[in-house]
Amino acid sequence: MNNICKIESYLILIIILISITLLTGCPGDNQSNTSTTQQPATIPVDQPAVSTVIIIVTPSISSISTNQTQQFIAAVSNNSNTAVLWNVDGITGGNITVGIIGSDGLYTAPGIAATHVISATSVADSTKSASATLTVLSDPLTIAIAPVAASMATTKTQQFTATIYPNTNSSVIWKVDSIVGGNATAGFITTNGLYTSPTTAGAHVISVTSVADPTKISNADISIILSDGIFTYHNDNMRSGQNLAEIILNPTNVKSASFGKLFSLVVDGTVYAQPLYVSNLSVSGTVRNVLFIATEHNSVYAYDADIPAGILLWKTSFNNSANGVTSVPSIDTNCEDINPEIGITSTPVIDPVTRTLYVVSMTKENGTYAHRLHALDITTGVEKPGSGIQIQASVPGAALPTDGKGKVVFTSLLENQRTALLMSNNVIYFSTGSFCDLGNHHGWMFAYDAKTLKFISAFNSTPNGVEGGIWQSGGGPAADASGNIYVITGDGTFDASTGGSNYGSTFLKFSGAALTVTDYFTPYNQATLAAVNGDLGSGGALLLPDQAVGLPHLLVSAGKQGTIYLLNRDNLGKYQAGSDSQIVQSLPGPYSLFGTLAYYKNTVYMAAAGDKLTAYNLNNGQLSLASQSTAVYGWPGATAVISAYANNYGIVWSVQSNGSGAAAILRAHLAADISIELYNSNENFARDNPGAAVKFSVPTVINGKVYVGTQSHVSVFGLLH
Repeated sequence: MNNICKIESYLILIIILISITLLTGCPGDNQSNTSTTQQPATIPVDQPAVSTVIIIVTPSISSISTNQTQQFIAAVSNNSNTAVLWNVDGITGGNITVGIIGSDGLYTAPGIAATHVISATSVADSTKSASATLTVLSDPLTIAIAPVAASMATTKTQQFTATIYPNTNSSVIWKVDSIVGGNATAGFITTNGLYTSPTTAGAHVISVTSVADPTKISNADISIILSDGIFTYHNDNMRSGQNLAEIILNPTNVKSASFGKLFSLVVDGTVYAQPLYVSNLSVSGTVRNVLFIATEHNSVYAYDADIPAGILLWKTSFNNSANGVTSVPSIDTNCEDINPEIGITSTPVIDPVTRTLYVVSMTKENGTYAHRLHALDITTGVEKPGSGIQIQASVPGAALPTDGKGKVVFTSLLENQRTALLMSNNVIYFSTGSFCDLGNHHGWMFAYDAKTLKFISAFNSTPNGVEGGIWQSGGGPAADASGNIYVITGDGTFDASTGGSNYGSTFLKFSGAALTVTDYFTPYNQATLAAVNGDLGSGGALLLPDQAVGLPHLLVSAGKQGTIYLLNRDNLGKYQAGSDSQIVQSLPGPYSLFGTLAYYKNTVYMAAAGDKLTAYNLNNGQLSLASQSTAVYGWPGATAVISAYANNYGIVWSVQSNGSGAAAILRAHLAADISIELYNSNENFARDNPGAAVKFSVPTVINGKVYVGTQSHVSVFGLLH
């Protein structure tokens, strides 16, 4: 019988005894504790009545382990004073040798095994007492480690703790892979259990051993990954698209027999934004890998990235229908290119240091339209101070829409916030284009302080002209190590070469948050591009890593014309009539690019609309054709990403959409030779169908899984079990 049941039984007995006492006697009765014969007594009228005292201690017999506690209860029938004094082995209150008991009867056993007598004495009558016997048992030593499993990025720390019972000697020895204190290969651990991961990925065992009993050991498994997460569009600020920390997926296991769709994460709107990912994030006390999804219904979701049940950690919506705030019906823009609603179209950006997700929403607010910049705590989804600021700006210019005072005014209903957000040097950057090239739209660029969300500056690409939208098929502004920002405009007015301020069909370089144009490149045939809607800015800028041979700082992109432009970031080339001979290289092509090129191991990858996935080698500062896929990508082509482990096991991933509404196709090609297709989701369509495609969709590949946004959910692919 457990202690609770014992106590309940004793309480029942106490109640019965007290009831008998009350029934057989009353104040003034003279009863003996041992006598069964009731003797009436005459009490002198000038003497006070003395109440009978009965004491019972429960439980009468018990046993507990060293350092544990036991609650004792003393039942006293005295109606006027039921107080008692507790003692252990005749010692009032006990001591550390025999155990300590409080005035409430709570006994704490010592660390030594023995049998003790617990007594309670009536305060009203010290001759009345009762006792119980308690045996303190010596339990075998145990040791436990926490956490028992964890995953973490390289060169990070994880606190482990050891719990020893009984806690007579808390000294322990910490090891990593059986090495006391660990080493550079396995990672180091301090005498307090603080583990620092190594610089390479792998699996290790953390162990803790009791000094008092070296046979007592507790182990924890830890996995080291190279990536903390994917915090921005196309994986980094240079927009390379590469994840060089993928230790699970490789060309040997990415095949239909062992790789496929695992589960779906359901959301409330179309997913145009690339899903973002944070490894080992503590949410509500539990460490998880978390996937962040933004939708056109103005919602941001945080899902556990690994659990098939689809554990929703939090959801934040910027719609508030009760107050007249909704997403924008597509029909309101006279353009149903994004249909049926417009909310969050661009990819957010995450600051892992402050644990903040920045995102731009578009809302209809009681008949007016607004773009707002939000900052969310990634652990809770709660908006941070200053969050929800409305995007407003005006710059000197004569173009419409105007404030009538010589300035062009940003107007939300005319501007599609399509480009992904960029965070560089604690500044948030984003751009806008148009809805179907309708109305008096322009290309706008904004800079906001990431800490305060205060407006810093704005740039208009055609303040005295028309169009020049910055949309890049969802690609984000790119940033180099010096803090320079690069974007590409669509067709529109161009007169910068003659002293004007209009930059249609132009590569732009800004010197940071002031958004001052420091350099540019405009193709010689920009007027033709503008006349035929040949947006140069349908492609985003890819910044290549520093080159050992030739020009060190290169940039590459293409647009609707299909020509690939390789530029020197230190001297973009500006405008030259008649030819583009002033730039590093141009490769004419018949196919339009809608997206951003990818880079891996001196190779550039491009999937233009109507073309095959194509790889170009970069040698001595020049691009040349390397290999092509067998599959032909319909409109609008794809933006590829790369997974690899350092410089090994490279895979090129892409989502073929063939236009919105058709089923998406997830494809994986061997990076070293993309004529070799490793996998596509049509091989087992019934199992692996990602769902209805979204144009310009970019997959997120990390930690053994591939996340693909669709019109109603995010499909999660990985190794089959």
